[in-house]
Amino acid sequence: MDFFRIAVELVLGFICLFLISRFLGKTQITQITTFDFISALVLGELVGNAVFDKDIGLTEILFAIVVWGLLIFLVEWITQKFNKSRKILEGRPTVIIREGHLIKSEMKKEKIDINQVQHMARAKGVFSLREIQYAILETDGSISIMKKAKYDYPVRSDFSFQASDPILPFTLILDGELQRDNLKEAGLSEEWLAAELAGLDIGSYRDVFFADWRKGSGLFVQKMEK
Repeated sequence: MDFFRIAVELVLGFICLFLISRFLGKTQITQITTFDFISALVLGELVGNAVFDKDIGLTEILFAIVVWGLLIFLVEWITQKFNKSRKILEGRPTVIIREGHLIKSEMKKEKIDINQVQHMARAKGVFSLREIQYAILETDGSISIMKKAKYDYPVRSDFSFQASDPILPFTLILDGELQRDNLKEAGLSEEWLAAELAGLDIGSYRDVFFADWRKGSGLFVQKMEK
C-alpha cells in the first residue's frame, strides 16, 4: 500500500511543481537568481519529505506547495511592480572588470577571487583576462564579457583595421524610474536628460520604458507601451 501512496504523492507533486513553474514564467529557469534557487530547493524538499512521511497526506502536500508557490509569485510581482525592490530581492549586476582593470573591491564584496573570474571567462571562450574590456557579474552568478576591440571577432589586427576600445553603455531609465547612480557615473545631469527627453516629446520619466546612453552614440529611448 505504501508503494501506491508514494506513487500517487510523487505524481501529484510532479504535477504541482510543473504547474507552478509554468505559472511563474520561463525566467525562473533561464534567469535563476539566488532566491529562485532557494525556492526550487524548498519546493523539492517539501515534496520529498511529504512522500516519505506517512503522517503527511495529500492535502498537506497541496497546501504547502500552493502557499510556497504564492510566496514566490508575490516576490516576483513585487520586483516587477516596484523597481527599488529589485536591488534587495534580486540583487544588481556588478562590474568586476572596468576598462581592462580588475576591481578588487567589487570582487571582495561579491566574494569571488581571480581564479573564479578566470574560470567564468574561459566558459565564455576568453582564456586571458587581458582580452577583457568590461566584465559584469550578473544576478544569476554568470558573467557577461565585452572584449577589447583588438581581441573581438573577427580579430581586427588580422585585417589591419584601426582598433578603438568599446564603450560601456549606461542604463539611465528603467521601468519609468531614473537610475541616478548610472547618470552620475556617466557624468551626465538630470537637466541634460530632461532636455533630451523634451526633444523627443517626452515630459516624464514615467513615460519611458527603457533608456540608455553611450558616448559617441547618444541616447536611446524606448517609450512605455500604452
